[in-house]
Amino acid sequence: MTIGILGKKLKMTQIFKEDGEVIPVTLIEFKEGYVVDLKTPERDGYTALKVGFEEVSEKKLTKPQLGYLKKRNLPPLKILKEFRVDNEEINNYKIGDKITIDIFKEGELVDVTGKSIGKGFQGVVKRHGFHGGPATHGSMSHRAPGSIGSTTPQRVPKGRRMAGHMGNETVTIQNLQIVKILKDEKILMIKGSVPGPSNAYLIIKKAKKVKNG
Repeated sequence: MTIGILGKKLKMTQIFKEDGEVIPVTLIEFKEGYVVDLKTPERDGYTALKVGFEEVSEKKLTKPQLGYLKKRNLPPLKILKEFRVDNEEINNYKIGDKITIDIFKEGELVDVTGKSIGKGFQGVVKRHGFHGGPATHGSMSHRAPGSIGSTTPQRVPKGRRMAGHMGNETVTIQNLQIVKILKDEKILMIKGSVPGPSNAYLIIKKAKKVKNG
C-alpha cells in the first residue's frame, strides 16, 4: 500500500500529441495535504497515515474537529483520509509533514478511487442488461425479470439479479496514466475516464498492479 492525494474531478477533454494522436484525458484538481496522525500496530492495531486535505474556514468545522487539528498545529482541513503503509514507510513521516504532488511524475500509472454516478432505483433491463420479454403478440411483460425462484426450495436464491439501487458505489479504476501535471494550476491530466460526476472527490494512489509490457 502507499500514500496518495485527494483530487476533485473537473471535466473530460482531449489533448494532441506531436504526431497528431488524440488522447482523451480527465482534468482533476489535486489537493495537497498534511499528515494528521500516524497509526501504529501498538496503539491502533494497524499501520497507516491519516492525511488531511482541503483547507477551509474554521466556521465549516465543528469544535471537536477544530480542536483535534489545532492540537497538532494544523490548519482547518475539510477531509481526512487514511492510507495503509508499511511499517518501514511510516518512519519517513511525522505529523505536520506536507504531502505534495511531487509523489507522482508524468507518465506514471495510478489507481483512481471514487463514487460512481448514482442512478437511483432501476429495473433488471438497465441494471443487469436483461433482454426483456416479447414486444408484441399481447405480451404484458416487456421489461419484467421473469421467474425469480423454483418450486424447490421455495425461496429466492441468494445473489439473484433483481431490480434495485444502481450506482453510487465505491469504484477503483487501475493503471491509468498521468499524461501531464500542471503544478501552478494544480491540475492533473489522467488518460481516460475516472469514476463519479463532475466535482466529485477522488483518491489517487500509485498503481498497485502495474501491467507488464
